[in-house]
Amino acid sequence: MNLPITADLPGAASDVTSDLKVEAIPIRWSPDLPIYACEAFLKYSGNEYGWLGGFDDNGEIRCVLPYTIIVKGFFRMARFRVETLFKGHPSSPGQEKRFLNKVMTYLRSSECDLVVPAPPNTIFRTVPDGAVAAPYGSYVVDLTVSEETRWNKLHSKHRNAIRSARKKGVQIKAGVEYADAAYRLIRRTLKRSRLGFLSTKSFKRLLAALEGNISVVVAEQGGVLQGCAVIPYSAHSAYYLYGGSSDTPASGAMNLLQWEAMRHFSELGTKRYDFVGTRIDPDKDSKQRGLQMFKERFGGRLLQGYLWKYPFRRWKYACYQIAVRGLRGGDIVDKERHRLPSSGFDAETSNEV
Repeated sequence: MNLPITADLPGAASDVTSDLKVEAIPIRWSPDLPIYACEAFLKYSGNEYGWLGGFDDNGEIRCVLPYTIIVKGFFRMARFRVETLFKGHPSSPGQEKRFLNKVMTYLRSSECDLVVPAPPNTIFRTVPDGAVAAPYGSYVVDLTVSEETRWNKLHSKHRNAIRSARKKGVQIKAGVEYADAAYRLIRRTLKRSRLGFLSTKSFKRLLAALEGNISVVVAEQGGVLQGCAVIPYSAHSAYYLYGGSSDTPASGAMNLLQWEAMRHFSELGTKRYDFVGTRIDPDKDSKQRGLQMFKERFGGRLLQGYLWKYPFRRWKYACYQIAVRGLRGGDIVDKERHRLPSSGFDAETSNEV
């Protein structure tokens, strides 16, 4: 096997005419790949985990799909923590669909009951046959361009907000020593929207699993915490995983926090800053539309594709549906699938890595 697979291999042709063979392969992560593909994160995320590789007729690896298995009660649920990673340029969506079909066959044979929706950083270009899908996207800022170019791409309101925050003395700091304060602020922020958050133990496990590849960034004014962000990263991408703000943050504090975070990761050599998820065409007056505009105005590109789930055992899938609807009114796929375009599942914007 030609491993590890790399995220940037110019000239490598990954589109082949035959279908790809799916096999379990060793985890050989490198910083050029998303942090969510590394073994430490996969181990943190699931009871079982691994990489599935797609091989062509010559035995050459063409793509990798990391996965976890979550065991809860009598459920065995698969979850993908990152989209299909290609060696070189992505193959066609049609071939990726056939690859995903074979991945479903593999997981079914390993006695999985269903595939649950991936986290919002995981945007697939296409979905396997039989999946229940919803359109979704994420705004991604290119950190390889100059700071001046990124600044010029900012919406004028964001630029003004950043200048205002600086004049008001908002300071941006980063370090694991802010983790406890950030945790409390994130919990309070989510509680305002009647949402739960990780337990203290689970949050600390996350920080330990990604030690050296996770940053806690805070915005302060006069020693008072205004906002925070928890951002896992590698050379491939930095991900705005969790964020929180005070009840009445200083004007522009969160804009400045995001801008300085991008500057920081650019200096580290990280290639992309991912705002982690946005709904496609949310209702005009909804909270989701406001969040979308905040992310969009940083000048990133909208990667558009799909979140999806897949039933292997219908009665267990039905139990899952009843449970998740009772707890949260449905999962993200249930809430967004009505926006699915009638033209099919192949997204025009690919997820090149």
